[in-house]
Amino acid sequence: MKRKLLNYYYRVLPFIILVLLLPVSGLTQHNKPESNSGNEIPEKFSLKDLEYRTFRYFWDLADSVSGLIPDRYPTKSFSSIAATGFGLSAYLVGVDQQFISRKEAAARVLKTLRFLYQLPQSADKTGVAGYNGLFYHFLDMRTGLRFKNVELSTIDTGLLMAGILSCLQFFSGDTEEEREIRELADKLYRRVNWSWALNGKDILSMGWHPESGFIDSYWYGYNEAMILIIMAMGSPTYPIPASCWKSWTSKYNWASWQGYEHLNFGPLFGHQYSHIFIDFRKIKDEYMRAKGIDYFENSRRATLAQREYCRSNPRRFTNYSENIWGLTACDGPGYRKALWKGKEIVFEGYSARGAANDYLVDDGTIAPTAVGGSIAFAPEICIPALEAMYYLYGAKLYQEYGFKDAFNPSFTFGKDNGKGWFDVDYLGIDQGPIILMIANNRSGLVWNLMKKNPFIVKGLKKAGFKGGWLIE
Repeated sequence: MKRKLLNYYYRVLPFIILVLLLPVSGLTQHNKPESNSGNEIPEKFSLKDLEYRTFRYFWDLADSVSGLIPDRYPTKSFSSIAATGFGLSAYLVGVDQQFISRKEAAARVLKTLRFLYQLPQSADKTGVAGYNGLFYHFLDMRTGLRFKNVELSTIDTGLLMAGILSCLQFFSGDTEEEREIRELADKLYRRVNWSWALNGKDILSMGWHPESGFIDSYWYGYNEAMILIIMAMGSPTYPIPASCWKSWTSKYNWASWQGYEHLNFGPLFGHQYSHIFIDFRKIKDEYMRAKGIDYFENSRRATLAQREYCRSNPRRFTNYSENIWGLTACDGPGYRKALWKGKEIVFEGYSARGAANDYLVDDGTIAPTAVGGSIAFAPEICIPALEAMYYLYGAKLYQEYGFKDAFNPSFTFGKDNGKGWFDVDYLGIDQGPIILMIANNRSGLVWNLMKKNPFIVKGLKKAGFKGGWLIE
């Protein structure tokens, strides 16, 4: 399936200044790695430092009033509701790793959920945040209202709701704050009218505009929207029928690519997003039972296949190797045609880069999130790749919030690009997979929370999933 897819911490002086500033940001000193100040990076790479810095993207940059997460930083931007969903789950990792206290996380989550719940919803074109329980793709960081003329997005609402449901499961205590978190999370999820978003068909529309109605594009074929379909089928208020899963799988592309048979989808985020929230190991729907594997193994094969593609490097881009790889939706150098190895290449800006049996968008731009988001599938190749990027590029690529969004060592055109192009920004939707999949690989944190959620379990069973932990 092809579609258009969708930039601090100042370097501190004495340590005592940092300690004095911490109460302002609300961050505790529970388990902070030794070196994490601005562009100064540790001599040795560690997943702990990466996890901590990536966590701070969400903790530091959430709006002080709304709690919404920016789409990108440091470039000033609107909020991404998908990034906000990832951020809500990232706070749980912060508690688990003692970056913050449970009380601090509860306060931040509660502020965010209160804000989201009170935002106006209607079919109006302006002055609203959503309609029928769904939210617009981008919201103003402070007011929470629709940004320009963006669409009401089903997948981004789905990722927001997945983050909200993870908080519902995590905050199970009897305090007033945790009870209110569960109440608001439940209300936010239950009011989403998924059946309306079918638009009279048997599969969800990608979105809706008050100016023109539903987008003429629908969610079917293997991609990032598995979590969306499952949550919509599991809704206790506005469920979509079980037949929607059959429609979803009807246009799957099973093929061999780089020596691996699997469901193909070019950009790796399509193999990652749903797996952040659902543990697909050993649970299978009818389609996967016939293939003899599960969706987790499918994502593992896709990761291995993409690494093999980059290692073979058919376009001879600079530094592609067994440890420098990773194609997914990310920033890029910008739209410019240039000759590369005798062929004209378009070096794109933000683009859904990827490689598969039926898809190839590759201009030499590599995204660390493509590797970090697959760490649970293939840690034996993903961790060495993160290490290689860290040691090869250092502070050009790895700074206060971990890995910058993307880099292209082949793009040496124009001012300041003599040694390649390095993004100035971090992107929230690319930071999320890194921290959450590190946590899942370590302990199954998010997976184990969502296994307890009745809406997720109902949706999986409705889709025909059986076996594994669903038996328990």
